[in-house]
Amino acid sequence: MPGPRNSSMDLSSAKRAAVFIVVLLCAILVANTVSNVLMSTLGLGGPGGFIAGFVVYAAVFFGVLYLVERFFGVSIFRFRGA
Repeated sequence: MPGPRNSSMDLSSAKRAAVFIVVLLCAILVANTVSNVLMSTLGLGGPGGFIAGFVVYAAVFFGVLYLVERFFGVSIFRFRGA
């Protein structure tokens, strides 16, 4: 018969998952806001604007994830290495 489950392990996994989701949502919101403001300020549209917006969005998104990892110690994609 298997032993009782370790509830602290489940809580730790749930906490990690919640932090992961919150950090990703924050990065998405910041990247979306910055890229939208920048694209409308520069007046870029059409295919060129789409590509530029995508590049800005990706750069800001990963930049936010890097900053969260560096300053808060939350490891999302292990930018520092394995």
